[in-house]
Amino acid sequence: MDYLEKLHDAVLNGDPPTAIEITEKGLEEKIDPHILINKYMIRAMDEVGARFERFEYFIPQLLMSAKAMKGAMALIRPLLISEGEEDTSICAITGTVKGDVHDIGKNLLGALLEGGGFNVVDLGTNVSPEQFIEAAEEHKAKLVCMSALLTTTMPGMQTTIDAFKDAGLRDDVIVLVGGAPVTDHFAKEIGADGYKDNASAGVVLAKDLLGIGKK
Repeated sequence: MDYLEKLHDAVLNGDPPTAIEITEKGLEEKIDPHILINKYMIRAMDEVGARFERFEYFIPQLLMSAKAMKGAMALIRPLLISEGEEDTSICAITGTVKGDVHDIGKNLLGALLEGGGFNVVDLGTNVSPEQFIEAAEEHKAKLVCMSALLTTTMPGMQTTIDAFKDAGLRDDVIVLVGGAPVTDHFAKEIGADGYKDNASAGVVLAKDLLGIGKK
C-alpha cells in the first residue's frame, strides 16, 4: 500500500489524473474508502490550506488541488451509496445573495469545500432567501455560505438569516458570510456564525465550527 502516498502527493500537487488513477487502484484492491479520504486526501488538503496561509500556494494551486480531490471523490461517493452506506459527507450550500451576480469568490470557496470533503450544492448568483432555505431543507445542509461583492446587496445576508429564523431552521445550520465589502464586525452584527477574508481560511473556520478536526 505504499503507492497510496502518491494519492496524497497528487492532491497536494494538484494532479487530478494521478489522484483518479491511484483512487481507482485502491478501490480495486478493496481498500476502505474512508482510509483513502481521511488518511491521504483530506490530509493533503489540510497541507494545501497551510501552504496558502504561508503564501507558498496561490489561487491556481488551490483550485488544482481541489480539482484533484473532487475527481477522486467522484469515484468514491457512488461506491459508498451502491454498497448501501449513507453518504455522510456534510452538505454545504453556497450562493451569492439576491441582487448580486459576482461569483469568483463563491466559486473558489465551493471548490475548496469540495476539496475538504464537503458535498457542495452551489445555488449560483442572485439567490433569494427562499432559495437558500429550500435548498438547505432539501439537502439537509449543515453549512450555508453567502457571498456579496456589492455594499448594496449586503443587507440580503441579514434578510436571509432572518428568514432562516422565521422558518425555525436557524439553529440547524452554520452560516458563514464573505465578500470584499464584508467584515467580521458586519458578520457579528447580522448574526452570522463566522466570516473570513479568504476562501482557504473560510474552509478552516467551517470545519472548526462543525467540529471537524484533525485526528
